[in-house]
Order: sequence, then structure tokens, then C-alpha cells
Amino acid sequence: MNDPQQSNKDAHEDPQTTPYEQIGGASSLKAITEEFYALMDTQPNYKELRAVHGPDLGRAQERLFWFLSGWLGGPALYVEKVGSPMLRARHLPFPIGEIERDQWVTCMVEAMTRQGVDEATRDRLAPHFYKTADWMRNKAEDSAP
Repeated sequence: MNDPQQSNKDAHEDPQTTPYEQIGGASSLKAITEEFYALMDTQPNYKELRAVHGPDLGRAQERLFWFLSGWLGGPALYVEKVGSPMLRARHLPFPIGEIERDQWVTCMVEAMTRQGVDEATRDRLAPHFYKTADWMRNKAEDSAP
């Protein structure tokens, strides 16, 4: 009889397994994006990140789900529905600095944690999230006197 924990371990070590599959596919990704926006909307430690979003988070949540689906190796929903992500260009209207970048990454890791994504997968994804979020930075940082 197969050990489910061993099978789960093997999936995470298999280089052919996509991060999309590792987190559990569409339903898990949808739960993660819902958790991400709920945290951002309600937790004071994400207030600067929340401030760069409009009053309605629904459209952003849907688009993040679409984007992450393809970015993590699942269906390329964003490309199918919107076209090329052009992430940096699409984020230029929003002031994104180090604080917003760091809050975005922290919020995403917290959302994955709350939705049961295992630590090894979170640890593998976090640097990629950071690199992508860092690329979105577009505002000068205030320098302390």
C-alpha cells in the first residue's frame, strides 16, 4: 500500500511537478487569492499595500488568480482572457515601493500558510514572489535624515 505522505513528498521533489500542482490546483489557488485579499483588506500590517488598491478588490483578486494560474504552471488564464501580463507596465499607475513589495510578499506567504501550503513549497515560491514584486517597484523611497 502506498504511503500518502511519501507520495506527497515525491510530488514536491519531482522537477516535473509544477508549483500549481504542488499547491493543489485551481481550487487551492482560488482559496489562496481569496485569503490574500481578505488579509490585505483587514490586517493593519498590510495598510500601505491596501492603500494602493481601489475600494473594490474583486477585479484585482480575479486577475491575480488568473495570473498566478499561468505563472505557477497551470492554465494560462490571464493570457487567454486579457493578453500579455505586462506586469510592470500594468502596475506603473500604482505607487509601489519597498514597503508595498514587502507587504505583498508577506501577505502572500501568510495566505499560503493559512491555506495549508506546505513549508517547503512556500520556501521555494517566496523568493520568486519577492523577485517579481521587486520588479514592480516604481516609487522613490524616502530617505531617513
